[in-house]
Amino acid sequence: MQQPYTAPPPDTAGRVLVVDDDPTVAEVVAGYLSRAGHAVDRAADGPSALASAAGQWPDLVVLDLMLPGMDGLEVCARLRERGPVPVIMLTARGDEDDRVLGLEVGADDYVTKPFSPRELVLRVESVLRRTRPAGQPPAAPGPLAAAGLTVDAAARRATRNGVELSLTLREFDLLAFLLRHPGRAFGREELMREVWGWDFGDLSTVTVHVRRLRGKIEDDPARPRLIRTVWGVGYRFEPDVTAGPEEDRRA
Repeated sequence: MQQPYTAPPPDTAGRVLVVDDDPTVAEVVAGYLSRAGHAVDRAADGPSALASAAGQWPDLVVLDLMLPGMDGLEVCARLRERGPVPVIMLTARGDEDDRVLGLEVGADDYVTKPFSPRELVLRVESVLRRTRPAGQPPAAPGPLAAAGLTVDAAARRATRNGVELSLTLREFDLLAFLLRHPGRAFGREELMREVWGWDFGDLSTVTVHVRRLRGKIEDDPARPRLIRTVWGVGYRFEPDVTAGPEEDRRA
C-alpha cells in the first residue's frame, strides 16, 4: 500500500533516493550525501526504486538514465504519476539527445558521468532549497494574472483560462518568475540563476523548460506570443504585444 504524498518539512534534512546499478557510483554518491547531512536510500534498478519510494517518499531522486530493464525515463514518469518530486538524472553519455530527453520528462537537472560528487551534492542542495516552501522566491501579494494565466504561488497552482495547468516544479517556478517581470528580457544565464538558483549548469536546461512551458500556455507553440525569444539576449514575457520580426519562433 503506497503512502500518500506529503510535502517534506522545510526544516528537516533531505531524504535522497540514489538509483544506480553501478554499486561503486551509488556508494560514492550516497557517502557524499550522507556526510552532507542527508538521509540516503539506495536502489539498483527501477522496480526497487519504486518500492523504496512507496515505503518512504524521497525529497529528491538522483536517478541513473541507463538502468537494466526499466530505464530512468520510465522510473521518472512513474514517480511523477504519484506526486511531485525533484529528479537529477545521471547519464553515462554526453549525447545531447539523452540530456534533452531527461529534461523533457521533467528532470530538474542532469549530470554526465564521470562527475564530481561534490558538484552533485551542491546541485542536490540547490534543488532542495528551491523546491521547499522556505526556499521559494518571494511572491507578489495575491495571485499573479496575465493573458488568461493565473499563478497562485502560495497554493502552487497555475491555470490557463480557468483550466488548471499540469506543470512540473521547475515549469511552475519559471512561469511565476516571468509573470512577475512582464516585458523584461532575461538571458538564459540569468534565468538559471534566478529560477534554478544555480551559478553553473548546462543552459539547455533553460531552453528545454521554456519549450515545454510554451507547449502548455501558448495557443500555437510554434509561433509563441507570450514567451518571446529575443535575439542575442534570451526570453521575454509579453502577454499584450503581437509577435514582431525580431522574435525567433523556432527557439
